[in-house]
Amino acid sequence: MNHRFLASIFLIRLAVGGVFLSEGLQKFLFPQELGFGRFAQIGIPVPGFTAPFVGFVEVICGLLLLLGLFTRWATIPLLIDMAVAITKTKLPLLAKSGFWAMAHEARVDYAMVMGCIFLLIVGAGSLSIDQLLQGRRQAQPTARSASPQAG
Repeated sequence: MNHRFLASIFLIRLAVGGVFLSEGLQKFLFPQELGFGRFAQIGIPVPGFTAPFVGFVEVICGLLLLLGLFTRWATIPLLIDMAVAITKTKLPLLAKSGFWAMAHEARVDYAMVMGCIFLLIVGAGSLSIDQLLQGRRQAQPTARSASPQAG
């Protein structure tokens, strides 16, 4: 694979993972503005539970993306997270203020969704723990091929 493409995967992992890690941490650092207070304001049920849960998911999955560990799996909860965020915040804005106001506010959401979809499709790339683990799995002989054959 082209080394520029591999470097690009790494940079996308850093961008997407870094944003989710930061946003998740901020739900704990600023709970009234970005955590349970915000969740209550936009009508997400049980904000005292859901905000810390979402923050935890964003921190853990963001770290996994940064490390390149279980990358494809880590994108799935983040895509669900983004689907809820867009449904609860951007669709009402579209109905109230129109397309351009919504498009302006949704630009980061769009970039995060596209970044997660990209990583779901291509995986973590060679600069990742996923790649190291895959290399180890391929290097280990299976029990069947390691045993002497009767002949």
